[in-house]
Amino acid sequence: MDIHFCYMKRIDCYIPYRSASQVRGTLASLSREDEINSVTLLCTPESEPLQGGDLEGCPSLFSTSLRSTDILGKIAKASAAPYTLIYTKYTELSFGQYSLERFLSIAEDTHAAMVYSDHFNVKDALRSAAPVIDCQMGALRDDFDFGSVLIYRTDALKEAVSRMDVDYEAAGLYDLRLKVSQKGKLEHISEYLYYDTELDTRKSGEKLFDYVDPKNRGVQIEMEKACTRHLMDIGGYLAPTFKHIEFSDEPFEYEASVVIPCKNRVRTIGDALKSALNQKTTFKYNVIVVDDNSDDGTVDVIKSFLSDDKLIYIAQDPTWHGIGGNWNSALHHPKCGKFALQLDSDDMYSDDTVVQRFVDAFYEQNCAMVVGTYRLTDIDLNILPPGVIDHREWTPENGRNNALRINGLGAPRGFYTPLLRTLNFPPTKYGEDYAVGLRVSREYQIGRIYEVMYNCRRWDSNSDAALDVEKVNANNFYKDKVRTWELKARIIANGGGVCNCK
Repeated sequence: MDIHFCYMKRIDCYIPYRSASQVRGTLASLSREDEINSVTLLCTPESEPLQGGDLEGCPSLFSTSLRSTDILGKIAKASAAPYTLIYTKYTELSFGQYSLERFLSIAEDTHAAMVYSDHFNVKDALRSAAPVIDCQMGALRDDFDFGSVLIYRTDALKEAVSRMDVDYEAAGLYDLRLKVSQKGKLEHISEYLYYDTELDTRKSGEKLFDYVDPKNRGVQIEMEKACTRHLMDIGGYLAPTFKHIEFSDEPFEYEASVVIPCKNRVRTIGDALKSALNQKTTFKYNVIVVDDNSDDGTVDVIKSFLSDDKLIYIAQDPTWHGIGGNWNSALHHPKCGKFALQLDSDDMYSDDTVVQRFVDAFYEQNCAMVVGTYRLTDIDLNILPPGVIDHREWTPENGRNNALRINGLGAPRGFYTPLLRTLNFPPTKYGEDYAVGLRVSREYQIGRIYEVMYNCRRWDSNSDAALDVEKVNANNFYKDKVRTWELKARIIANGGGVCNCK
């Protein structure tokens, strides 16, 4: 039986189609909505053939990818209603009572170019809240979570598509929202307006490394290209010219310091300290461990290593420090070396040459910061997928622009101490290293070492192993805020005024 729509008919809907059984529940739900003008099925080569050319009166559009520039061009050409809804999942979609009217009310009141909302996930008859966050100017992550319902003002969508001059297979939808954001607002409605199904039920710590999985390299190249073009369009792009770093004649007793901030790591701090203290170098180095009021026996483990004169122990006072504050305590310690090298209290260097390789890289590459390559392992050093993470998306020419898109710069990290003493870390326990890396990259080249230097051990007590949605959102909001500050600074440095990017 054909679906008949009536009333104001302000929305044209585009729904991914894989099979009749997959899409029928969504179509039934949409048939009850008075605001729907039309429903079009989006088909790919994996879609089940449509009998008779349509399903329940719904026309179809075909493309090789539902995130391609091609499919967006076809959507823009077909849309006639004032608003265009693009659904991004194959699971069943339904709206709360009068929720579509609420979407449109906010869209019209704010004249937003695109609206998105909080929603509910439904799985096995259980409902869970899925709040999302505001999209800031610097929220350039291609994995930003808008939810699965994107409602564009059709004229804004058509205008943005008209400016698409690169044919992306995977980055089309990302390119669309970047171009739409240049001339209009992406409005977050902090209300639960629809229901869908979350299929990716992995813990937060298991999702962290998706973007650096080598199998996704082709997609990442497209995303980088789209982001770089966006930065050029809004005046935030930085050309590959860098300040020359002059390594100071300021006397340092130590050439390098391994810095280990820690709190309640009784199980792993001993391994980290052994790894750091057993390095072989041609110069004098030390290890600075900064304990932030551990109460689980960590301090006793640290003190058991104090017979080694390379170890410096800093016990923090009970005020707030965060990981960034602990780093600052190490950096400003009079015995901090010329180069401060990171080692997390969970982790271990890959061998006894890491400190030497770090320092050699600073001089060879003339850079203010060096980032190495790490290997994902479990607590017992068994390799976990995707294995080696080398962050080859960082190129000397475009790394600092791409850094505004990706969610991390890699590890382990090393810093030129005199420069870091002028910048300092933000006093946070998340994103502090990313914030400093962005700031350094604004003016200086960041060097890379593409050999494994670090075993990043994943276990249940990692600080990001299993975060709830509120904490994940808070972390993402903070990193987006850091990106926003950095992007504004870059626009100003390029001679721009206030960015018109919404």
